[in-house]
Amino acid sequence: MHILISNDDGIYAPGVKALTDALSGSEYEITVVCPDRERSATGHALTLQEPVRVDQIKDYFHPDVSAWACSGTPSDSMKLALDAIVTTRPDLVLSGINRGSNLGTDVLYSGTVSAAMEGVLEDLPSIAFSLTSFASLDFSAAASFAQKLVQAIAYNPLPESMLLNVNVPAIPEIDICGVMVAKLGIRKWKDVFEKRVDPRGKIYYWLAGVVIEEEAAVDTDVQGIKNNFITITPLKYDLTLDSALPLITDWSKTHLQLQ
Repeated sequence: MHILISNDDGIYAPGVKALTDALSGSEYEITVVCPDRERSATGHALTLQEPVRVDQIKDYFHPDVSAWACSGTPSDSMKLALDAIVTTRPDLVLSGINRGSNLGTDVLYSGTVSAAMEGVLEDLPSIAFSLTSFASLDFSAAASFAQKLVQAIAYNPLPESMLLNVNVPAIPEIDICGVMVAKLGIRKWKDVFEKRVDPRGKIYYWLAGVVIEEEAAVDTDVQGIKNNFITITPLKYDLTLDSALPLITDWSKTHLQLQ
């Protein structure tokens, strides 16, 4: 089984090292292609106005792992891997383990999820892994679950290509309550643009923000993490609001008649 791994925290991030170490030394063939630096919250951004450069990384991952650092975004890294670097088509695409959660509407901004979605666009089953803490560096529970999930897919393949968005609570593995298949919840952020002045007197803004904690539906990933469950949410790239198609069809016939 050939596994392609990327992330948005960069090639030397502890999360991708933990993920790769958990899967190395087994029957898997592993290729790692990650951004050469942190590229969080870049979504599906692509580099079009300058070249994308790569460097092979040695003596960092397991000796059997082929690893590359890419100057571009997470989506660049995955596209480059699939179209130019790997010589055999991977069977599974992984992204992460991200430092910080990717819950609910976060997936629209996440470089971690976007890298995995590039795999789905190529009709490959994909998984995005996130640890729900920016402070914790203990990826052991998330890496252990990743190992179990990859093994399950190896022996029982998914029925179609999809993205499994996995969030793991940042608590000891023994305290995790179980695994919950969940819908995306809603994550609301209060954006804060801190105004500053540089040494030359020019104004600039630094984007920060805090999550607005609200009660979430019990069947969502947001609430599942609050209840100390690992959450798995199946995703696809089709954003069509199917339930609105008849409504908009009728509305357009009334209000959008062309002369």
